[in-house]
Amino acid sequence: MTKTVPAYQRIKNAILDNIHSGKWQAGNAISTEMALAEEFGVSRMTVNRALKELSEERVLERRQGSGTFVAQQQFNHTFVEVRNIAQDLKSANRDYRAEVVSKRAITADMLDDELRRDFGINKVESSLGTDSSEASVLYEVKIIHFADGQPIQFEERWVDAAKVPAFIEQDFSVVNTSDYLIAKSPLERGSYTIRALAAPDEIANFLQVLPQSPTLVLCRQTYSAGQVVTFVKMWHAGDRYQFSGDL
Repeated sequence: MTKTVPAYQRIKNAILDNIHSGKWQAGNAISTEMALAEEFGVSRMTVNRALKELSEERVLERRQGSGTFVAQQQFNHTFVEVRNIAQDLKSANRDYRAEVVSKRAITADMLDDELRRDFGINKVESSLGTDSSEASVLYEVKIIHFADGQPIQFEERWVDAAKVPAFIEQDFSVVNTSDYLIAKSPLERGSYTIRALAAPDEIANFLQVLPQSPTLVLCRQTYSAGQVVTFVKMWHAGDRYQFSGDL
């Protein structure tokens, strides 16, 4: 069941769209509370909630007696280098394609402890009632990335549904997930770990390796406006992939 997006969230999304499209630049004043209330047909209290949350997220700056302005923040530019496997393979003159295994919206009661922790979702809050459990909290996609017809990476990604509402509608056999997220929600910072793990049966099947074969797993979470936008696990067949760089 799809839940209607709350009015304050629609206002937040519209403001973010105007900022990301360049309509409102850093330092520009945005529409007044009264104008936004009239545009969306809501009370000023609803508008105030949207503006308050965006101010707390460091997207907007509210100045007493002057209005609300787009904050001068570094996250308007991408400082986090996110490797794009499609670009890496194409630059190496290898044939690349992506196959979407699944994509779905996840409700609060479907989250495991790892996702709750990564996205800062309180377990108690997510089980408060029907409305909470029916609302889409995260989007999940699973994608196999191929090099020269051979699976080289299996991507499991979760995205904050409120921050990037149109994410689930994209065709990720054509659109790269990282490229899309950077365009819609410029990244401020990120953190990652790389581990060697034995491939579980499901992962082994996607990578076309034997169960318990060695894999390299990169786990990464990235932030925009001080909050986690996406968490991703990238599984790589150990005998087909390596990480390298310059120091």
